[in-house]
Amino acid sequence: MKKIFCFVILAVCVLSSVVFPQDALALYRSGRNLEQAGSIDSANSYYTEAVSVCKNELLENDSNIESYVVMCWALFRLKKYNEVIENSQKALKINPNEYRIIENLGETFFYMDRYAESLRNLERYVDALPNGDRASTAYFFMGEIYRIEGKNHHADIAYSHAVKKEPSIALWWYRLGIAREKAGNSEKAKEAYKKALTLRPSFREAEQALNRLG
Repeated sequence: MKKIFCFVILAVCVLSSVVFPQDALALYRSGRNLEQAGSIDSANSYYTEAVSVCKNELLENDSNIESYVVMCWALFRLKKYNEVIENSQKALKINPNEYRIIENLGETFFYMDRYAESLRNLERYVDALPNGDRASTAYFFMGEIYRIEGKNHHADIAYSHAVKKEPSIALWWYRLGIAREKAGNSEKAKEAYKKALTLRPSFREAEQALNRLG
């Protein structure tokens, strides 16, 4: 009888995992995989479901920082930037040093063209977690801000940190080349453009930049 009872409990658990919604992080990760595969509409459906799950979790426990983190990530992918800011502020009241929220907030402000606020959050992240999961991305966005503002030496430094931590992204090397070229460092710029072309042989802009520099 005891064995039968245990089997029933196990069966219920298995069925629950199939019938009931996945946890929010799993939904978010599924969305990211679909987005990277080019299925944007399907990805957005997963992000929307992840947000819904997080909101329900927060109704049960409004101080659940993990729910805020995943929700803000999903809202960012949905480009709902004002909602990211609103919920990030709530999360930071719970934990002012939740650096996953802080880094995501930095990227959010970037896409809203609020560069000073973006830079402040990104710098705070890399200062606290120089080897964090998002450090390379944070440095890349810092480089983007400096490039846009014409601070090419600063951009060179930020992009250099980004490619050192994540050397396999052609676009980052190309941006590094631009910063170096605009700063007057043609030889180093060519090195960066060549690396971009090595990673992506069809990178037309990088090829044009190399031809331009001779």
